[in-house]
Amino acid sequence: MTSMAAIQLSDFAKRNNIDIEKTPLESMAFATQMDAAPSIAATTFRSDFAFPKVGAVSQTPVDPASKDADVVYMVGNSLGLMPKAIRTLINQELDVWAERGVNGHFDHPHNRPWVTVDDNVLEETSRIVGAHSGEVAIMNTLTSNLHLVLASFYRPTSTRFKIIMESRAFPSDYFALSSQTNFHGFDSSTAVIEIVPREGERTLRTEDIEAVIEREGDSVALVLFSGVQYYTGQFFDIPRITRAAHAVGAMAGFDLAHAVGNVPLELHDWNVDCAVWCTYKYLNSGPGNIGGLFVHSKHNGSNLPRLTGWWGSDPASKFTMNNQFQGIPGAAGYRLSNPSVLATTSLLASLQTFAKTDMQALRAKSVLLTGYLEYLLRNVLAKERPGKFEIITPEDPSMRGTQLSLMLQEGQLERVFAGLIDRGVVADERRPDVIRISPAPLYCTFEDVFRVYLSFREVL
Repeated sequence: MTSMAAIQLSDFAKRNNIDIEKTPLESMAFATQMDAAPSIAATTFRSDFAFPKVGAVSQTPVDPASKDADVVYMVGNSLGLMPKAIRTLINQELDVWAERGVNGHFDHPHNRPWVTVDDNVLEETSRIVGAHSGEVAIMNTLTSNLHLVLASFYRPTSTRFKIIMESRAFPSDYFALSSQTNFHGFDSSTAVIEIVPREGERTLRTEDIEAVIEREGDSVALVLFSGVQYYTGQFFDIPRITRAAHAVGAMAGFDLAHAVGNVPLELHDWNVDCAVWCTYKYLNSGPGNIGGLFVHSKHNGSNLPRLTGWWGSDPASKFTMNNQFQGIPGAAGYRLSNPSVLATTSLLASLQTFAKTDMQALRAKSVLLTGYLEYLLRNVLAKERPGKFEIITPEDPSMRGTQLSLMLQEGQLERVFAGLIDRGVVADERRPDVIRISPAPLYCTFEDVFRVYLSFREVL
C-alpha cells in the first residue's frame, strides 16, 4: 500500500516538474531537487543560523575530513539553532548599557527602550500562536508561567477539583499540576487523571480524551494538555479538547513548548482559556530563555484571581509608587517583573526570521520534510533492517508536528545515538530506547533528511 507520505511527495514533485522515474524518492538527487523547488527554497533560511561543526560534537568522526563541515541538526525540538543576528542585537544592548546606563530604559539609539522591550516581540509571537492583541505576554520561564495561570484557571471546589492531562507528559507539567492539587488540599493521586493510550497503541485517540472528560464531568476543574506531545510527537486536537473541557464546565489550558513555532496555532479562535510555552526550541531564542503566556481576551474583566507584580500594573500609574495595583487588561497583567532585556532581544533575533514567512508556509514544508523522513525510514530502511526500530509518532501528518520518534530495539540506544553523532547527525535521545528526530523547516533541508537516512542505514 502506498503511504500518505509517498503520495504527498509524489504530488508535490509532479507540480514542481520533478521526474520521480528518473530521480526516485530514495535518492539524493530527489532531495536536491526538492530543496530547489520555489516554495521550499522560499522557506529555508539556513544562512540566518549558526551550525555547529562535526568536529565540535564528535571526538571520533567516521570521516575525519568532515570535522569542519556543518552537522545535520535534527534537534530543534530540544534547542533551536542560534540565529546569527543575536550577536549583533545583544552587543547593541551591551553597548547601550555601557554608554547610557540606566537611561537605556527610556533613551535607546535603536528604538528598543528597555522599559517596553517586550513590545518588540509581541506582534510576531501573537501571529505565531494565533492570538489577538493583548492576549500574549513574554515573561519568566515555562513552568513559572504555568503556575501563574494555574493560580487563575485552577480554582478547585470540594466537588470540582480534578485535572485531566495526558500520560507521559513532560515531567515538569506533572510536577506543577500535582503540586497545585496538593497545595489546595487534595490528593494528587486522585485529583490528577492521566489518560493512557489503548493497549497496544502508542498515542492517544481524541475520542478517548473526550470520553474521559465526559465521564469525569462536573468533577473536572481543568483540562491541561500538551499541544505537541514531547515524547511521541503527537499533535493533539486542541479545538476538540477545548470544546470537550468547556462542555463539562472546565477550563482548557495547554503547554505549547513543542508546538509553538512548530505547528499553526489559532488560540483565540479555538477559544483556549490559557497557554504557556518556552521559546528556546522551535523559536530559537537560546538555552533556558524566556517564556510566553496566553490568556484569552474573554477573561478580561472577569475578576479571576491572579498573582500580581509591579510590571503587571498600568504603566500610566506604575511610577506613582502608591501601592495601588491597577492591573493591565489581558496577559500583560500577569507580568511580575520587567523582562530580561538580553533574553527578550535574543528572541527578537529569531522572530525576525519568522517574520520573513508564515506558519502556514512553514507547516507545508514541515509536512513534506517529516513525510520524506518517514518514507525513507518506514518504506525503505525498515524493509532493509526489519525489526530494528518502530516509529511511534502518528502516521497521519495532521496528527504530528515536525518530529518522528523512533523506538529502537532494547539496549541499542547508546550505540545508535553515538553512531549518528560520529556521522555528524545531531538528534535527541530519550531513555530507555527512543531517538527523536526533528527536521525544523526554518533551517533543515531534504538533503539533511537524506543524510539522516544514510546514517541510520549505516548504524543499524
